[in-house]
Amino acid sequence: VQLQASGGGSEQPGGSLRLSCAASGSILSTDAMGWYRQYPGMQRELVAEVTGDGLTTYAHSVKGRFAISRDKAKNTVYLQMNSLKPEDTAVYYCSVRVYLPSSSIPVGFWGQGTQVTVSS
Repeated sequence: VQLQASGGGSEQPGGSLRLSCAASGSILSTDAMGWYRQYPGMQRELVAEVTGDGLTTYAHSVKGRFAISRDKAKNTVYLQMNSLKPEDTAVYYCSVRVYLPSSSIPVGFWGQGTQVTVSS
């Protein structure tokens, strides 16, 4: 299973960016999909997650500004980031749990990080 993340970059405060993460490989279906971010020297923290049933969870710091969505047919998760703040600057990682042909329980995978920089 491979996760291909894209959409990071630099933006001014108040701007918007959209991250995408597509899972490929021998996947029967996807379970929970989410985005985490990591500041230098810190542990990864949850930004947003969407369950297999479509329930969403957001970190308090991004509620009302970020929106997570998924396309099950494309095994892809998106993160729309609006009203960006300098404190959103971090490396963002996608996390996907998938059902494999060889396992009866979902298995978790991480995508490569994508840098998001918010500055004027």
